[in-house]
Amino acid sequence: MTDADGDLAARVRSVLDTDPEEFRKRAEADAETVKAELRDGTFDNHQSIIGLEYEFYAVSEGRWREGGDGDADGDANAGEATAADVNAPRLSRVPRRLLELIGFEKELGLHNAEMTTSPQPLNAAGVRAQSAEVRARLEAAEETTGAEGMRLVSDAMWTVPPVGETAREYLADSVEDDGVRIATNMSDAVRYHAMANGPGAESFSIDAPHVDLTADTVMPESLITSIQPHYQVASAEDIPRYHNLALRVAGPLLALGVNAPFFPADLYAADATAEDVLADGWHENRVAVFESVLNEEGAEKVTFPEDLDSVEEAVDRVAADPTIVPMPVGEGNRFDDAFATLRRKHGTYWRWVRPVFEGATRSAANARIEFRPIPAQPTVGDSIAFLAAFAGLMESLPRRRHPVYDLDWGTARDNFYAAVHDGIDADLSWVTTDGVETTDADAIFDDLLSHAEAGLEDVGLSETEAKSYLEPLRWRAGSGVTPAAWKRSRVRDRLDDGADLGDAIPAMQRAYVERQRETLFDGTFADWFDE
Repeated sequence: MTDADGDLAARVRSVLDTDPEEFRKRAEADAETVKAELRDGTFDNHQSIIGLEYEFYAVSEGRWREGGDGDADGDANAGEATAADVNAPRLSRVPRRLLELIGFEKELGLHNAEMTTSPQPLNAAGVRAQSAEVRARLEAAEETTGAEGMRLVSDAMWTVPPVGETAREYLADSVEDDGVRIATNMSDAVRYHAMANGPGAESFSIDAPHVDLTADTVMPESLITSIQPHYQVASAEDIPRYHNLALRVAGPLLALGVNAPFFPADLYAADATAEDVLADGWHENRVAVFESVLNEEGAEKVTFPEDLDSVEEAVDRVAADPTIVPMPVGEGNRFDDAFATLRRKHGTYWRWVRPVFEGATRSAANARIEFRPIPAQPTVGDSIAFLAAFAGLMESLPRRRHPVYDLDWGTARDNFYAAVHDGIDADLSWVTTDGVETTDADAIFDDLLSHAEAGLEDVGLSETEAKSYLEPLRWRAGSGVTPAAWKRSRVRDRLDDGADLGDAIPAMQRAYVERQRETLFDGTFADWFDE
C-alpha cells in the first residue's frame, strides 16, 4: 500500500459519506435551473459546432518490435507466434507525468489516454481544423511516447496484457485499505473506485459469449476505447429531434465501424473452443463490456435510450437517473457551476446517445449531442470519417425532413444490437428518402452516406471534399469489410495453420499495430489491403 493509495482511499471514504438524499435534491434543483436557462435561450447558438473525444491505449514499443518475426500484415504465411508471443504489442501503463506532457487526459485505466479536440464551427474550415488538430496533437504525442518506449494505439479493445501479467490479473488486481477496495491499475478517478465500494456493490462481470471474468472493481471496463463525435446544436429546443435521429443512424454507423471481435485469450472460459469463439463471438464487444460492467439491477446506466419528446425531458432524465454513488460538488466560478450537481450526475449518465448542457461562461453555454456508439478506429482518417458522417447526417436529415425520423424506436434499437452482434452483415431496417422501408444493405448505406455527404455540402464543403472525408466508409460499405472482419480473418488464418487462440489473437494484434504504424496519419483502413 502506497501513500497515494491511502490518499485515494481517504477520498473514496469522503465520497461515500455524501448524503444521497441531499444529492438528489440538489440535482433536482439544478435541473430547474437548467430548464429556466433553456427558456431564456441561454444555450442557443447561431451555428452548429463539432468536436471529438478520441481514446487510446498504450503498448510497449521497443519490446515487441525488436527481433520480431513474420510478416506485418499477419496473413496466413506470417511466421508462427508462440504462446508467450514476446513480439506482440503488450499493454503498457502510461506515467501520469507523460500524460501531462503530451496534453492528453487520463481515462479509466493506467494504460489509457484521451484527446479532446477544440470545438469548431461546422463548415469546411472547421472540419479541416478538427482533422488537423487530431493529426498534429497525436503526432506530437507519438514522438514523445516513443522516446519513452511506448506507443499510443487507436483500437477498440486491447488483447495482450503487460509483460509478466495475464489480462485477468491486470483487470482484477486490487487492494483493500481499511475497508476500501482500490483497483491497482485504475487511474485515481474517485467516482470509479467509489462504485466498487458503494451500497450493494459486490462484483463486476462481463457478459459476452464464452467470456469469463469477474472483478471486485469496474476495472474490466478499461478493456475498451472509443471515439465520440460531438454535435452542438444551434437551437437547444431542437435537441429532441437530433437525439432521436442520432438513435436512428446509430445502428448503420456502428455496423460500418465495428472493431472489437476478440477479448484477451485468457479471458475466455476454459471449456470454450476457438471454433466456439469464432462462431458465437460478437463483432463489437465494446458494447457488451460497457453495458454489463456498469449496469446494475435497477440502475441501467448504459443503455440505448428512448426517444425524447422535449428538451426539458432531456434534463429531467439526468436528474431522475439512478445515482450509484453520490459525490460532493465544490464551488466554482464557471457558469455551469450554477448546476454543478446535475453536471456531476451527468458524468455517470452513460447512454449511447446523450444530450449535454454546459458552458464555462454564459456566452459559451451550449447544448450538444454526444454520439457514443463508435469504437476507436484503425486510422485518423477513419475516425474523422465518422465525425464527418455524423455531423453531415445531423445537418442533412432534419433539413430534408428525412422519413427515417419516423422509423419505430424499437427497430432502431434492434438495428443497434444487430450491428453489435453481426457488424456489417447485420440485418438492418431503414426508411429511404422516398419513404420506402428496406432491409437491403446497399440501399441503406447508400442512403445514409449520401445524406451525410449532402449535409457536409450544405455547410460549405465542396462535393470533392465531402466525398473525400466519407470515402473510408464508402469503401467499407462497398467491400463489406470492417476492422472487426479483418481481425476475425487474421485469427481464422492462424487457427487454420494450427495455432490456438493464445497464439492467434496476439499475432493478429501485432499485425494490427504494425499496419496502423504505416497508415495512422496518412492512410485509411482501406490501405491495409493490397491492390
